[in-house]
Amino acid sequence: MSIMKDNREATMAGRRSDGSAVKRPLSPHLQVYDMFQLTSALSIAGRITGVAWSFGVVLLVWWLVAAAAGPEAFARVQWFMSSWLGLLGLFGLTAAAWYHTLNGVRHLGWDAGYGYDIPTTYRSGKLVLVGTVVLTVLTWLIAIISWA
Repeated sequence: MSIMKDNREATMAGRRSDGSAVKRPLSPHLQVYDMFQLTSALSIAGRITGVAWSFGVVLLVWWLVAAAAGPEAFARVQWFMSSWLGLLGLFGLTAAAWYHTLNGVRHLGWDAGYGYDIPTTYRSGKLVLVGTVVLTVLTWLIAIISWA
């Protein structure tokens, strides 16, 4: 029978410079974070919107290749983009674009050394969320008015 209570203890073993044994802490993982905390949720959302941008680039390339391929291919892409699924995807991509942009500005502030205290972090996070909703709706209102 092993004297280890947990298999993860094997990864914690280390040696000091004098050769004596020491248990080193494991790096924290997802289990230690509260996913419903605003700062954690905003961080995860930032990564998700980055992935959404990748899908948006694929849609853009599809649209450009179809435009170069001719009127029939372009009409098929336009049909998809104007379907309910295409419009839902474009709306989501617009929201992802605004969120990623506003959160990026927030991170630039942090890079400059501003907004690290908890109240400011929460306030800027809430501003990012409100700004995302307002700018997404405003973008689509302008697009719909200009299409009409």
